[in-house]
Amino acid sequence: MKAGIFEPNRRELLAGLGASLCAPAVGLIAGGAVPAPTAQLALQARASTLALRPDQPATPIWELAAVSPIGDVRLKRFDSCQVVFRNHLTVPLAPVWYGLNAPSVTDQFRGRGPVAPDATETSNISIPNAGTLLADFRLFEDGQKQPARPLPILVAESSRVVVDRDVVVLIEEWRLRPDGTALPPGRDPKDTSALYTINGGTSFELSASAGERLRLRFINGSQRSVLAIKLENHEVQVMALDGQPAEPFPARNGALVLAPGARADAFVDAAASARFLLHDGKEARQIGSLTISGKLERPPLPPPQPLPPNGLPEKLDLRGALRFDVALATPEAGWLRPAGFSVKSAPAFRVRPGRTVVLALKNPGPIATVFHLQGHPFRLLDKLDDGWKPYWLDTLAIEPGQTQRIAFAATAPGQWLIESVATDWAAPRLVRWYGVE
Repeated sequence: MKAGIFEPNRRELLAGLGASLCAPAVGLIAGGAVPAPTAQLALQARASTLALRPDQPATPIWELAAVSPIGDVRLKRFDSCQVVFRNHLTVPLAPVWYGLNAPSVTDQFRGRGPVAPDATETSNISIPNAGTLLADFRLFEDGQKQPARPLPILVAESSRVVVDRDVVVLIEEWRLRPDGTALPPGRDPKDTSALYTINGGTSFELSASAGERLRLRFINGSQRSVLAIKLENHEVQVMALDGQPAEPFPARNGALVLAPGARADAFVDAAASARFLLHDGKEARQIGSLTISGKLERPPLPPPQPLPPNGLPEKLDLRGALRFDVALATPEAGWLRPAGFSVKSAPAFRVRPGRTVVLALKNPGPIATVFHLQGHPFRLLDKLDDGWKPYWLDTLAIEPGQTQRIAFAATAPGQWLIESVATDWAAPRLVRWYGVE
């Protein structure tokens, strides 16, 4: 391996480190009285542009944007958030919240569809867990005229987390035509080239003082690609995955592998100027840099402590679990495009609240496929079903011909979507549903 270059193989890119197309978007949690709002959030679906190539005009895109508050959306655990969503685009849309695990803005199971063009909808969403969430329009890909940017949602823990700075690192993938326009996902990418951005720019420049502890919230906002990102010559301590605290562990070689929609919170103690490298499974490229300027005038911080828990169970009853086989992305198994989804379709499985569920996820296809479970974070089981990895996920990339087993506690009554999409730009996004009832 050459100095400064990291080359994770296909298996390393896909093994275990899930991504989160995450949690509830079109799922529902059984209702009840709506608490008084403690936070307000104004969102817009709107047309915009992004400067992706210096020699061409700005590229037309769609985006989900926060009008208020302006900038990063930061909420608190246990907030009851009043969301005012305005659709300025030409097709029905609604925000899809990944990692929320709470009532959603869109509820196909009770006939509450997306917001019509030039319409506004107000809803209340409970925020039961802290962490890094993501909102976007990916369940509405069939009607998109332009590729759409997602919106990170940051939810603060109920107790203080000791860091000097909290920084979003949103990675996005674009497929550009020769004229500089961008191709929406789900379409043939012939005659396009791939381009990656961080926080909307083609180069990510981060300045820090020596000794400064950074909380870097890495988000794979791409639509189809499993990506690895590395900060050279630093220990990258993984603190959370897919919005849920993990037992802290160092990223292998300082690199994080993220499936589309996945999030990873990492602590880094800035030590020296270094490069950010991005690997898409084919090549590594520099996509930014960390520059050290000055030194903090304070004693060094103690080693990072685990993030406050979100109330997930410490143990799962695997012996008494209900077990189901789920074949990914096969039409004969009941998978449908979101535009053709019907609540009358057969569920993938049903389970009573309080039971542990084990899913055997089989990928019969020729390329890696990404699975996302709404409503419940899950554990990735060891090969012999005798334990699990020390983190929770809501999204997982599974290699061709492979089977991965996951387990979760069915604690949220209602009907929830599961998603499957192959790691091919032209591949359709597919959905099914399961019931906790």
